[in-house]
Amino acid sequence: MEPRPGALAERFEAALARIGGQFLATSPLQEAAAAIARRMTELGIDYAIAGALALAAHGVVRATEDVDVLVSREGLDRFKGEWLGRGYVEVRPGGKAVRDTGNGVRIDFLLEGDYPGDGKPKPVRFPSPAAAGADAGRFRVVDLPRFVELKLASGMTAPHRLQDLADVLRLIGAARLPRELGQTLDPYVREKYDELWLAAQHPEDDY
Repeated sequence: MEPRPGALAERFEAALARIGGQFLATSPLQEAAAAIARRMTELGIDYAIAGALALAAHGVVRATEDVDVLVSREGLDRFKGEWLGRGYVEVRPGGKAVRDTGNGVRIDFLLEGDYPGDGKPKPVRFPSPAAAGADAGRFRVVDLPRFVELKLASGMTAPHRLQDLADVLRLIGAARLPRELGQTLDPYVREKYDELWLAAQHPEDDY
């Protein structure tokens, strides 16, 4: 299930090129992602890119306008202490999200220990970025099993997050994820993974 060394980075670079060329001609999203990754690394803060950029790294490209970053609360506090007012501003005072003012891109932080989807307690939590991160070349992204797990838990519990289930369905088909992957996930989401895996085996109807 693990890609060969360097394969994730190669796929991510190809996906970023498509995102930049197809959706965002000047690629401010890529610049914002590169900047936040670089600044986290310089500060020694563990992080992992999540959201649509991680989806692209794992095999499915779709348009996005923001960057999602998994980080600890302490890491977020350190980042804000160093960078607020120096190219980043809070979207809402005291909130988690910031805006990269140079690129005009929103950065949404996902905090280790919080709950995906509806935000209510459940067996699946946002993991440690150090444990869940995978090397994707210029960035670290949430690894495939944890990414699928979080997407499922989110889509299962938040009606406004059905896109997360659609992302997993597309990813199963595009990356040819094995049915056995479900057995590595938290029991809370295994049944939903298997349901989507079976759905992905049926070709789309022709009209």
